[in-house]
Amino acid sequence: MTDRFLRTGIFLAPFHALDENPTLAIERDMELVQHLDRLNYHEAWIGEHHSGGFEIIASPEMFIAAAAERTRHIRLGTGVVSLPYHNPFMLASRMTQLDHMTRGRAMFGVGPGALVHDAAKIGVKAADQRDRMNQSLDVIVELMAGKSVTRKTDWFDLTAAQLQLRPYSQPNMEMAVACARSPVGAVASGRHGIGMLSIGGTSDDALKAHAANWQIYEEHARQNGKVSDRSKWRIVTFAHVAETREQAFKDVNFGIDRFAKYFTDVATFPILPPGITDAAEYLTKEGIACIGTPDDCIRHFERLWKGSEGGFGAVLLLAHNWADWPATQRSYELMARFVHPHFQSRANAPRQQSYDIAAANRDTYSVQSQSAVASEIEKYQAAKSKRAAE
Repeated sequence: MTDRFLRTGIFLAPFHALDENPTLAIERDMELVQHLDRLNYHEAWIGEHHSGGFEIIASPEMFIAAAAERTRHIRLGTGVVSLPYHNPFMLASRMTQLDHMTRGRAMFGVGPGALVHDAAKIGVKAADQRDRMNQSLDVIVELMAGKSVTRKTDWFDLTAAQLQLRPYSQPNMEMAVACARSPVGAVASGRHGIGMLSIGGTSDDALKAHAANWQIYEEHARQNGKVSDRSKWRIVTFAHVAETREQAFKDVNFGIDRFAKYFTDVATFPILPPGITDAAEYLTKEGIACIGTPDDCIRHFERLWKGSEGGFGAVLLLAHNWADWPATQRSYELMARFVHPHFQSRANAPRQQSYDIAAANRDTYSVQSQSAVASEIEKYQAAKSKRAAE
């Protein structure tokens, strides 16, 4: 498939063990985004969390503003802002400012809020989060289209609210909605014709759910006069690679158990079923993660592509800190060097074709070259002899 171009990036919650210096952990997140910028990754999506202790970025907008000053190319998205926690007018205004400050490199990812502890801290009921997300998203889309909005709900009251800045990005700032197993995100993103961020794993069952949600997206896009575009669909997965499969498994022993424990103890959904003691083996076996070599990662991404039943626009790696910092950096580098070209219009195909043509004709070209060199030597010697005779 030579015309396929799969963008690459990360989904940075982030996840940091409780015994690490939080100041240095956030700085390392920033260094990671800079590292990915140098390696030609396309996107980094930054999460919003306020409790639980592991996911320690509270304001993705603030992080993005700083990251934009330290990077050159990579696009930076909120991954995601939890809409029920914010007044939609104030949030739309902040994001429009960020659109200008990043010269269009910022993206606006939204969701209902995945960490129920955050919602509980401000008195938001889990049962209300998705309705509030839809109420807020409807308003934000209108505001960012330049409309004046008057609307009252049981949690916000807007009177002729209108943004004072037009977007920097044309025609509008790119937006996306997080979508797990439920169809809520697919319905919302399809209704507005914006992007969809598929989270919630990449097991066989999860891929079926993601593909079904894309069908829901297409249906609701069509009903609302929007055009479905698979390039706006992003799928989130896990990966860590090294030069050998054995080294990759050795690397993730650094932090994978603490990561899994957090999902069991605090997060809404555990990533390991009860009784599983070898997280790396289970996640790899179930297709939730790739832990192995770049070739293993190519096969993993191909499986995601096939499971999407038609393709998608970007694969995002859930940044996990399973390995220590040097091994983590190396993993992202190996993927950039040896995995990404395979999925980006087969970037090395013209190089291989050129090499093969040159190799196939080497004997012919070599004889011609040697003949040309010999001829020039003869000419030189003849001219030299002629000058000596004169």
